[in-house]
Amino acid sequence: EFVFRCEQEKEPKFWNDWAQKTLDKALSLQTLNKNKAQNLILFLGDGMGVPTVTAARILKGQLRGQPGEEGQLEMDKFPFVALSKTYNTNAQVADSAGTATAYLCGVKANEGTVGVSAAAVRSQCNTTQGNEVTSILRWAKDAGKSIGIVTTTRVNHATPSAAYAHCVDRDWYSDNEMPADAVEAGCKDIARQLFENIPDIDVIMGGGRKYMYPKNTTDVEYPGQPKHSGTRKDGRNLVKEWKGHYVWNKKDLLSLNPTKVDYLLGLFEPADLPYDLERNKETDPSLSEMVEVAIKILRRNPNGFYLLVEGGRIDHGHHEGKAKQALHEAVEMDRAIGRADLMTSTSDTLTVVTADHSHLFGFGGYTQRGNSIFGLAAMISDVDQKPFTAILYGNGPGYKLVNGARENVSTVDYQDNSYLAQAAVPLSSETHGGEDVAVFAKGPMAHLLHGVHEQNYIPHAMAYAACIGQNRAHCLASAGATPRRPGLAGLVGLATVMRLLC
Repeated sequence: EFVFRCEQEKEPKFWNDWAQKTLDKALSLQTLNKNKAQNLILFLGDGMGVPTVTAARILKGQLRGQPGEEGQLEMDKFPFVALSKTYNTNAQVADSAGTATAYLCGVKANEGTVGVSAAAVRSQCNTTQGNEVTSILRWAKDAGKSIGIVTTTRVNHATPSAAYAHCVDRDWYSDNEMPADAVEAGCKDIARQLFENIPDIDVIMGGGRKYMYPKNTTDVEYPGQPKHSGTRKDGRNLVKEWKGHYVWNKKDLLSLNPTKVDYLLGLFEPADLPYDLERNKETDPSLSEMVEVAIKILRRNPNGFYLLVEGGRIDHGHHEGKAKQALHEAVEMDRAIGRADLMTSTSDTLTVVTADHSHLFGFGGYTQRGNSIFGLAAMISDVDQKPFTAILYGNGPGYKLVNGARENVSTVDYQDNSYLAQAAVPLSSETHGGEDVAVFAKGPMAHLLHGVHEQNYIPHAMAYAACIGQNRAHCLASAGATPRRPGLAGLVGLATVMRLLC
């Protein structure tokens, strides 16, 4: 098949015809979809910068026996694409907590904090009260929609926690991880807030089981491993307090009848779910499987739903320098996007795919067409005369010297699932990148996501599409009222604020 395509590609007609088909498709988008979005889905690839998207596209194709470069991810098919500026209010290179507050709550915030404004200071409990900000999940719930959270990390990790918690420290997973003075001052851990802040979250799936149980409670799946035991000091059993269905393994999840489930809590691991390459397919569900069950439950609400889906371990793979793990996580998230596409319609469902931040991950070295994305570059270094892999990191645990010189990668298995790609600067954990990330959108009002935007714009555009939150004036207008538009005074005021910032 590839040989045939290679012959086709030598003909200008091949490329001209392809471009004309693409042009016809683009022209069809001139009629904008201005429907009201009944449903909203946000797919968040944690750490999924543009180089990760490109590399995942190639991997997806190569898993199908193709060269890969010419392929399409599900997100590539979305008609509208924007760029998102990811910086936190106090950080040029962002973390996942401050960014989650931006794309879920609509305001930029300090790194390490979730669901609070930039007036809150990380780890300072007394800066919480009065600085809470609500998320689009709350706006959707207040509008009568069902809401869901699905993640491959802990359900109280940075990304999902900004959907429901107001916490000055992303690491306060349970009261066990909090300083005593913060507990005494009345600050609440994130796991507790998951069950208390937004009443009746309809679907919650991911990991993080141990943070829900009293300290030293034996884990149901790993009874002989103390590190997986419960952590809570307050003695509460949050799972027992949950009023809906609870499952902790794939079999129980897939045996549910979604038409008879109103509320579902699925906690499949004590902490994060395993990488997809290492997942026990008998006991742990894939992201795609969790998304399918979530949509089947949520779509029963005639008022629609909001679903947050996080491919959270893309980020972990990159931090560990394990590019193969990270890219397979990205491909699995793309499968979940495809699964959601089959279950929804662009006529009433706005789907957005984006990342919170990037990583110092890249690939190059003048590799040939169809070269394994995990393979060697087509050249050796003209400085140390050694080969190198196409994938490299700017920093991280992959930095390694052998006899005072760079390791010769041809002497190791660089195709191994947990191979540490070489890095320029030694760090125990590779860092985030600071460049803009892509935003892909399809469905009602998807055209509002275009150009280059501040990251906190995303939930405002999504809320506008669904007529929830503070963006309802145009919905009243369509019913005969006059929409409220910012007057000159308002615009002048905004300009003044911008001049006074910082």
